[in-house]
Amino acid sequence: MSVVKINVLTVPQEQRETLEKRFASRAHAVEGSDGFEWFELLRPVEGTDDYLVYTRWRDEASFQAWMEGPMKSAHQGGDAGNAERPKPAASGSTVWSFEVVQQAAPTGA
Repeated sequence: MSVVKINVLTVPQEQRETLEKRFASRAHAVEGSDGFEWFELLRPVEGTDDYLVYTRWRDEASFQAWMEGPMKSAHQGGDAGNAERPKPAASGSTVWSFEVVQQAAPTGA
């Protein structure tokens, strides 16, 4: 059964636009990864500064392969010696991990 990874990013109000633009500029960066099933960036509406980055994967091995390959390169800016790397928009990050034990989808169309 699938695994879900939720990256909880604490983003101050003044950095929200920056974070959203960065994700938009990397749109489609994960879709071709083996085992990738779903992505959503969830913006907080009230009561928190935490964005949720939701991804679903076929299995833990698929997620780990992405983390060690494409994700690692993206976070290094594609160049480990890049001194011009922009400051992070988030002031904190926590990853939650889950296994999907039940799911539902709309019936009929």
